Amino acid sequence: MNPLTATQTTTATHPLAPLSAQEIAAAASILRTERGLGAAWRFVFIMLHEPAKDDVRDFDPAAPPAREAFVVLRDRDTRGTYEAVVSLTEERVVWLDRCAGVQAPIMFEEFMAVEELVRGDPRWQEAVRLRGVEDFELCMLDPWASSYTGPEDHPDVRRLCRPLTWVRAAPGDHGYARPVEGLVVEVDLDTMTVVDVTDHGVVPLPPKAGNYVPELMVGDADNVPAVDALRDDVKPIEITQPQGASFAVDGHAVAWQKWRLRLGFNAREGLVLHQVGYEDRGTVRPILYRASLSEMFIPYGDPAPTHRFKNVFDMGEYGLGWLANPLTLGCDCLGEIRYFDGIVNDQDGNPVTIPNAICMHEEDVGIAWKHTDFRTAEVEVRRLRRLVVSMIATVGNYEYGYFWYLYTDGTIEYEVKLSGVLSTGAVPVGEQPEHGVLLAPGLYGPHHQHFFCVRLDMEVDGPANSVVEVDSEPLPPGPDNPAGTAWVTRRTVLGTEQAAQRLVDPLRGRVWRIENPSVANGVGDPVAYKLLPGDNVLPMCHPEGQHGRRGAFSFKHLWVTPYEPRERYAAGDYPNQHPGGQGLPAWTEADRAVADTDLVVWYSFGAHHVARPEDWPVMPVTHIGFKLKPSGFFDGNPALDLPRSAAGHCAHHPA
Repeated sequence: MNPLTATQTTTATHPLAPLSAQEIAAAASILRTERGLGAAWRFVFIMLHEPAKDDVRDFDPAAPPAREAFVVLRDRDTRGTYEAVVSLTEERVVWLDRCAGVQAPIMFEEFMAVEELVRGDPRWQEAVRLRGVEDFELCMLDPWASSYTGPEDHPDVRRLCRPLTWVRAAPGDHGYARPVEGLVVEVDLDTMTVVDVTDHGVVPLPPKAGNYVPELMVGDADNVPAVDALRDDVKPIEITQPQGASFAVDGHAVAWQKWRLRLGFNAREGLVLHQVGYEDRGTVRPILYRASLSEMFIPYGDPAPTHRFKNVFDMGEYGLGWLANPLTLGCDCLGEIRYFDGIVNDQDGNPVTIPNAICMHEEDVGIAWKHTDFRTAEVEVRRLRRLVVSMIATVGNYEYGYFWYLYTDGTIEYEVKLSGVLSTGAVPVGEQPEHGVLLAPGLYGPHHQHFFCVRLDMEVDGPANSVVEVDSEPLPPGPDNPAGTAWVTRRTVLGTEQAAQRLVDPLRGRVWRIENPSVANGVGDPVAYKLLPGDNVLPMCHPEGQHGRRGAFSFKHLWVTPYEPRERYAAGDYPNQHPGGQGLPAWTEADRAVADTDLVVWYSFGAHHVARPEDWPVMPVTHIGFKLKPSGFFDGNPALDLPRSAAGHCAHHPA
């Protein structure tokens, strides 16, 4: 396959290209016109309805498959959630059905309306007056998803959120420094009314500021932490590529070094990778058909009334794509950047462009390989590079950065970077919280965890793959192991969905190989990529508790399912207000065969957050993720052909 050139243009839309602004507008218009949808019908998501795999693989620009949109709608009159598929090619509605017993994700217009709605409620006003607050405009409310606390929260009963309150000391002040502990509000999002205000008792507002903007924090001795001045010894670092970037782009198709892939984006998942392959001796060998984050689950471990219901599914209850940040050169991304806009929709079905939603650039990441022949003093060293494709979403108080890395040695890495601000709680000054860590006088960060589940639609050298668990085991001393030094690797083929529900085991060096049993490498073994776990943890919530039932996918680190196009999200299609049991736990009850077939690997990993004072007032980035590394996929080091670096880039300065 010849690399793409930057000047190429696509004459026909590729089947996996994200919907354009014109296509989003057309999908909404077709639905309104053909089905007579009035103002009560709200458009939640309008996304690409991806064609069948065979249609994508056989794509002929002269005869492309039909372009279709998948639409999630909410009808406020019937309080119903609906799904539709619209043919953009034929300009017709293929189908429109009501989804029983579910709640659509919280919409942008609802998200933004909640704050003013609650501020006008006299019960809420009386509660904040009890905390000494008279200026309601200084109050800020985060519209937390309601979770599921009992039958009254069932999706068929009502559509809820449970906003929480904080108070700014002055306009522009860091509001999360002063939580209104014990005050919980319930809002009906269909009628846009405050249905309940519960005050569990007054806890004084924490007294200290926690600003992080220089104009507000520098020189303020009352700020936590106190900052006297900004550093003045930070010298500039310039990342330059005088000849430009090494990648080439055609629409959403990317060629970089020997990597080939397509970029996708939608309102729910945000960034998606399609058709990831590596060119090996003139042939592009497939590795992944589709890779995306399938769900997030953030359970809190504090039983206090303001925190006990907190267990959010940021993808399924809100959607990451429409929360994506417009990225800024030199701050969010550094170097020779190629940006891609993200196109989402508003609730009237109009397209909304998020400029620079996806950032792509390449980085030097140290040594790729090196050896010094001590006999001859001959040194060979090569530099390692990676292609970085990323997006960042702001979900209320938290920022999440999602980063895919493709390395010149064939490695694929996924990393989540967590930052932003803790969702804080309050205790009386001088007391210690039982289920969190004190950050400042009267202010604490509740214990919580962040779980991410990535869906990997594998096709290692073709669609028929198997997953093999590999453990390393020491052998007992004996005639075959006289010195007690021997150890072996044990292979277990994970043949069914139930057998493939696994946990990490770093003490055994456990990895999972995704193999193609039908393709042998140069030494006769199946070609494979191995999933190499990173840091991980299990949920602290009880599996049969309210949080555990809803986030059941997080209790196993590995799941394997046969490919089924509608099985896309680890916690199910609609976790909002659902009591649990959807998604992976439900699908895998069938215990389908997953060996030597078109399969999907789901990897769940968790960040365990016991807060630190250093996490306040804004959190340093935490990193978590995993790698896919070639394991017999190549017949040797795939980075052997990297050229020597140009000399003269090192400077030696005497002391």
